[in-house]
Amino acid sequence: MRIVFMGTPEFAVTALQKLVESKYDIVGIITAPDQAAGRGKKIRMSAVKEFALTNNLAVLQPTNLKDPIFLEELRKLKADIQVVVAFRMLPEVVWNMPPKGTFNLHASLLPHYRGAAPINHAIINGETETGVTTFFLDKEIDTGKIILQSKCAITPNDNAGTLHDKLMLLGAELIIETLQAIENNNYKIINQKEFISTNATLKSAPKIFKQDGEINWNSDSTTVLNKIRGLSPYPTSYSYIQLEGEHKPYYIKIFSAQTVHLDYPKSKSGTIFTDSKSYIHVITANGVIALEEVQLEGKKRMQVFPFLRGFSLGTSSFFTSLT
Repeated sequence: MRIVFMGTPEFAVTALQKLVESKYDIVGIITAPDQAAGRGKKIRMSAVKEFALTNNLAVLQPTNLKDPIFLEELRKLKADIQVVVAFRMLPEVVWNMPPKGTFNLHASLLPHYRGAAPINHAIINGETETGVTTFFLDKEIDTGKIILQSKCAITPNDNAGTLHDKLMLLGAELIIETLQAIENNNYKIINQKEFISTNATLKSAPKIFKQDGEINWNSDSTTVLNKIRGLSPYPTSYSYIQLEGEHKPYYIKIFSAQTVHLDYPKSKSGTIFTDSKSYIHVITANGVIALEEVQLEGKKRMQVFPFLRGFSLGTSSFFTSLT
């Protein structure tokens, strides 16, 4: 089959690499336009484009997916099928073009966690299992008929970064399985409605914005830890440390933490207990968590021990909210 591959970030590169290694006929790559990034605003190409150029694959970078010139270039590729991994929403004129259709890889077990951030939300919600799904594109986002799924356990030590990497590898394998099934006409598509019981509530995965990362210390310890795990290493959970005698609180990112079983005096949620040398313990609604890796605004990410050598918390510090 002649394949057009569509994708942008590193998550898509692993799948593309698997296609190349498996000797599939990749006739074109569609990826995002180059963008200015960083402090110097240097022009950077997508991870998919970098890989494509290294492997002598033809690249198209449309700004408008309905542009007649782009559509004509896409038609000339005469793709039998299109494979989409971590790309933007496609218009029907694009996904309906190849005779064998267009399928997408999604990092959840659909129909649950439709949306832009399925990996983050699965951990934030305390799931112990997720997976990847291939499905044919349809008019509504993430609602098309399912081709194949593959499950993956979420361990207590997983964060968004480690789970991303697991699903990236699992997804690449599933894409190969899906292509083989389609090529051999050996598959059965399943309408997502068949997975939804009458009274079921679908779990969603909307895009995460910066303000969604603020920790509510009035939550229980499990909820706080799941948010930290689900947003680490990016976009990262955060809070504000208020020091005694200072007016302005300090913005701090929190990358990892764990539960500790200690009996502190009854205190307000967000209260900090520390020896100013080796640990930072924070009171939650039902217990205590120990911060492990943090980053003060404008500083480097570091473990708590070196952090405390350069930042004095004192004895009356606490976490506060500015919202």
